[in-house]
Amino acid sequence: MTSTHLTAAESDQTPRPGRWIALTVLVLAVLLVAVDATVLGLATPFLSEDLKPTGTQLLWIGDIYSFVIAGLLVSMGSLGDRIGRKKLLLTGAVAFGGVSVLNAYATTPEMMIVARALLGVAGATLMPATLALIRNIFHDPRERSLAIGIWGAMASAGAAVGPVVGGFLLEHFWWGSVFLINLPVMAVLVIVGIKTLPESKNPAPGPWDLTSVVLSLVGVVGVVYAIKEAAAHGPGWDVVVVGLLGAGALHWFVRRQLTLPAPLLDIRLFHHRGFSGAVLADLLTILGLSGLVFFLSQYLQLVQGRRPLEAGLAELPAAVGAVAAGLLAGTIARRYSVRSVVAGGLAAIGLSLAALVTISQSTGYPLLGAVLLIVGVGAGFSFTVTADVILSSVPKEHAGSASAVSETAYELGAALGIALLGSIVTGVYRGFPTPSGVTADAASAAHESLGGAVEAAAGLPGHSGAALVAAAQEAFVDGLRFAAGVGAAVLLATSVVAWFLLRGQKLEDGVEH
Repeated sequence: MTSTHLTAAESDQTPRPGRWIALTVLVLAVLLVAVDATVLGLATPFLSEDLKPTGTQLLWIGDIYSFVIAGLLVSMGSLGDRIGRKKLLLTGAVAFGGVSVLNAYATTPEMMIVARALLGVAGATLMPATLALIRNIFHDPRERSLAIGIWGAMASAGAAVGPVVGGFLLEHFWWGSVFLINLPVMAVLVIVGIKTLPESKNPAPGPWDLTSVVLSLVGVVGVVYAIKEAAAHGPGWDVVVVGLLGAGALHWFVRRQLTLPAPLLDIRLFHHRGFSGAVLADLLTILGLSGLVFFLSQYLQLVQGRRPLEAGLAELPAAVGAVAAGLLAGTIARRYSVRSVVAGGLAAIGLSLAALVTISQSTGYPLLGAVLLIVGVGAGFSFTVTADVILSSVPKEHAGSASAVSETAYELGAALGIALLGSIVTGVYRGFPTPSGVTADAASAAHESLGGAVEAAAGLPGHSGAALVAAAQEAFVDGLRFAAGVGAAVLLATSVVAWFLLRGQKLEDGVEH
């Protein structure tokens, strides 16, 4: 593939069926990652009972995947530009399937954390490659908008399929089975992808700078770890040292990219106001959402007493809204404006989260379902249009790097969201008073996590056990309300910022030439 854009005539010669078949393979890769991310939240109560992690270990199991994937995405996006995105995607899919088995059979919290980290390494190869291949397969901007909408919609569908399939598995098998559902998806992806995906890469990429790879990994993981630990335990000297080390590594990374003839990441992309606005919107949206989504499955199961499959089905409205909005987003953004669609989507999510400030242990499903539906619609509009803006801002040969920036914002936001909002929930939760008649050991286990409280209560006399569970549930809901308020504030502020940063931004129209 040359670095010049295809003409309209050349684009028309590309067989249309081939493009869409290739897209189905890329969608499978997205499903692989999305399903894995959502089944974990559903499996958390079962995993807690079996592996008995501490509250801190439970948070690490939840966010180490995002930490590692965020630290490696830029490096892997750039690697795909160099060695070929198809090659990287298929290699990553095989590794993802293999490491999923390790997750399924983890026997200790420490082993689970390591397995999730390795899954992050494999996952980092998948997401930038899928978006970059879409950028190179679809040359007509309207077709590309639709392809990105399908890509985003299927990611949302995967987020919904995960809990439903996971709920079914959890009711019939052990918790590790939720990771094994990755294997058949991975097998189909590899078999079909080998035959249908075109290879694409930067024709003049330059060397892959290992120093930059290490700096980006150390920088992102260091900064995120410091924020997480400071939120959970306060800013101790060790946290400050790690944070400064991470910040220093990121500063060095940026300076190095500006001097390299073939940088791992072209920092000058951020001079484009639309690109910067889209990346910031992605980062803060996910930060506001992820921590709440992580704890919502626990609320539905451990507070409201829903079975795993029922809890999974209860979260479906979010996916339905996201799928519908994702498919329409490109058309609506062209008819009105990019900033109105993105800012409006973010405001809708923020107002929905604000409604969760009223949540209680007995909140009826109509409110929860309505909130989830509106959150899904808002996210579908926002993410689809920002992904389109980011991909349209760069030449095709740099699509991997640009996609990696988009995905890094997404994963970094997820890690920070679970760290910050999760720490808020955990911090408020741990403060509940221990009811009389509860032993010291049971009280200690109960204050680690809500799952620990339910398990500890099972070994106590009826009245004491019921009192312990009631106190723990009330504290958990208090934490969830507080975190919802913080998330709402973040999203509404992001909506205002996006309105100004995306001023004048338009999606491409007509075939590239």
